[in-house]
Amino acid sequence: MAMNKNTVFGYATLIMTIMGFILIGLGLFRYNESAGWGFGATGVGFLANAWVFSSLKGRV
Repeated sequence: MAMNKNTVFGYATLIMTIMGFILIGLGLFRYNESAGWGFGATGVGFLANAWVFSSLKGRV
């Protein structure tokens, strides 16, 4: 399987989106203290980075 840069960006976007939702879920359902806010904020940051990677596909 030949992997070009668009395939790499696609896999990175998929992995970061999944991790973002997992971290937000941990913040919502597992940690009720102030650690939950950190997990949620980190998950939102992962989703923002995944959005940037998705936007870069085909342009770099």
